[in-house]
Amino acid sequence: MSDPTGPAAPADPADPTGPAGPAAPAVREIWIPRDGMELRAIDSGPPGGEPVVLLHGFPQRASSWDLVVPMLHADGLRTIALDQRGYCASARPRGRRPYRLTELVGDVLALLDHSGLSSAHIVGHDWGAAVAWGIAGNHPERVRSLTAVSVPHPTAFLKAMVTSDQLLRSWYMGFFQLPFIPELVLNSAGPLPVKALAGMGMTSEMIERYREEMVGAGAVRGGLGWYRALPFASPRGATARVTVPTTFVWSDDDPALGRGGAALTERFVDGDYRFVELSGVSHWIPEERPVELASAISRRVLGSAD
Repeated sequence: MSDPTGPAAPADPADPTGPAGPAAPAVREIWIPRDGMELRAIDSGPPGGEPVVLLHGFPQRASSWDLVVPMLHADGLRTIALDQRGYCASARPRGRRPYRLTELVGDVLALLDHSGLSSAHIVGHDWGAAVAWGIAGNHPERVRSLTAVSVPHPTAFLKAMVTSDQLLRSWYMGFFQLPFIPELVLNSAGPLPVKALAGMGMTSEMIERYREEMVGAGAVRGGLGWYRALPFASPRGATARVTVPTTFVWSDDDPALGRGGAALTERFVDGDYRFVELSGVSHWIPEERPVELASAISRRVLGSAD
């Protein structure tokens, strides 16, 4: 259902009387063993708070949640932001098959197991949302609630490919299948990647972080691996219906993801469903509208925890 009232306002992170207490809890860096690799995550906020796993997208890393996290902490929530496979330097397998959705979902399940969590609230943006949909659809017992940001349910996305302009918007997914050339373009010090990312709505600050965390850290090829594994995806595993409480946050100025998939998503969610539309916002919702996004997440998490 659509949420006509909009998300509730989050607690003020600067309020010392808020649920997070008078001082911000220490940030805890954790390392998750997985198939001979190690995935890195940042565990922070009230240790006893409802656990919220944050999954980033491409071409970003766990730091993409930096503006959202303090507000979730102020609402009493614990956050675990995963630096995902291909991005984390200690978890960059070679080849294409290691980046299949089943493996990406398995990484999050390993994170839950390592953290001693039988379940958690799952939040994902961009590719992180695709992983979140996969976990919720195939492992609902591990998901207390789902908040998907920007990317619709996979089946809604596929249907939108043939019923709207989504295929044209997704042209880059085909380009990323090419060997070598995408790496050359995205790692270039010239103006082309800057122009492309700015055209997607990234600010100069975000582009600088991209150069540092993606290009400088050698993470571009690993990020592209997610796209290159698409031909090996299991349609059944990627398109399962979702039964857990779900919020989908979408923005109407996203050049990569049109209204078609957003409008269809409700059909593939059997649990309580809320649709939050942000007007005049590009693809990068966590950076552009952190207050509204944090509020939507908290409303979903705290409502599901009652």
